[in-house]
Parts: sequence; structure tokens; C-alpha cells
Amino acid sequence: MHPWKILCDFDGTVSIPDATDALLEQYARPEWKDLERQWHEGAIGSRDCMSRQVGLIEASEREIDRVCDGIPIDPAFPQFVEHARRLGLELVIVSDGLDRIIHRILANNRLDGLTVIANHLVQAGPRNWEMQSPHANHACVVKSGTCKCACAAHSIAAGNKVLLIGDGQSDVCVAARADFVFAKRRLLAHCQDEGIAHQPFDDFSDVLAMLPDLVQGMFDRNPLPPPSPGHRTEYA
Repeated sequence: MHPWKILCDFDGTVSIPDATDALLEQYARPEWKDLERQWHEGAIGSRDCMSRQVGLIEASEREIDRVCDGIPIDPAFPQFVEHARRLGLELVIVSDGLDRIIHRILANNRLDGLTVIANHLVQAGPRNWEMQSPHANHACVVKSGTCKCACAAHSIAAGNKVLLIGDGQSDVCVAARADFVFAKRRLLAHCQDEGIAHQPFDDFSDVLAMLPDLVQGMFDRNPLPPPSPGHRTEYA
């Protein structure tokens, strides 16, 4: 096994839209947006926010699956998974989202063999749901349901280098612990602001092209130059 271990975000990184938000938009009571605002303002942690949002969902099992079945993933992600396997790299989906949604979307794309670390979605009634957080950490600074920093620390303790691939707020805390980051949107802005070693990407075709250079040791911990003017970068 190669010493690099890949920790990859899911919502907005693998899935093109945020899959959790798509579910909430469709079937949660409107109060979920107030909770989202409180989280963005720092009034509540992400675990508390997500748990309370899940409690607002009113949907059957079939309706939730139908939402998942309509969510596309990055077209180049399956090829990236296969290439990572050929290079002997361990790839883990680490998400502050919901495991049932992630597993369903991955299975739809014949990627159901991937390891997923995420919050656990539990059916509490015919149209009611609750969230459990088996990967939470009481010491988590940002109070996430899934502590990505703990996942990175475990990988480092096992002797791995950590490659983080992500896009958003749930990836910000762990970015400084990673040996290298492939970043877009909010995570990219954070890495640029904090001088964290990173490379911008738009989609997994970019990551696929850069992966051999990473394995060959061509990236180091020094921040890379900012992307060229022609590089497509989004902030959210």
C-alpha cells in the first residue's frame, strides 16, 4: 500500500449538487433554512444543525431514494477511483453528510465498494428520520457530526500521508492537518488565505491528471502559485 491515503468529501465534491441540501429542499419543513443560517453564523455546530434538520424531514424511504436517484456525480470520479486503486492508494469518503444518501448515490454509479465515514441516517417512523453521529469527537473544534480531523489523525498515526479533496466548510478545519489538499470553492479560499499546500481543481478530471505527480513526490508542503487567469474557480 502506498503511504498516501485519500480523504475525500462527498457533497459538492463527488456529488455535483449538495445531496443533503437537495433532500432538505425537497422534504424538510422550511425551518431547516433558519438552522442553516445559524450554522453559517457560528451560533450552532454542524452536528447540532444537521441533527435538527434531519428531524424536520417528512418523507418515506422511497421518496428519499428517489431524491438520491436524481443526483448526478462528477463524471470523472469513477475513473479517478479506478486510477487511485491502480496506484495502490486507499480512498475513503469522509463526509459530514448522511450515509444512506451517499451509499445510494455511489451504488447507482457502481461505486458501492468504497469505504464511507459519515453521519448515520435512521428511520424513526414511516415518514420521520433521525441522525446518529458514530464518528463524532467530543473534542471537535467545529462540533461536526463527522470529525474529519480525527480521521486524518488516525491516518497519520498509521504512517500515512493524507491527501484531502474537498470544497466546503466541513473541510476547512482538517485542511491544515493534511499533507496536501486538492481544493475548490470555500476550501480553496481558505487554503489560499492560510498558506496551506494545495492545488485548485474544478472537477475530478483535474484531480486525475494531477494524481501521478503527487505520487511521484512532485508536490511538497510549500503553497503552490495561485491558479492561472484561465483557471475556472468558484467561491461559495
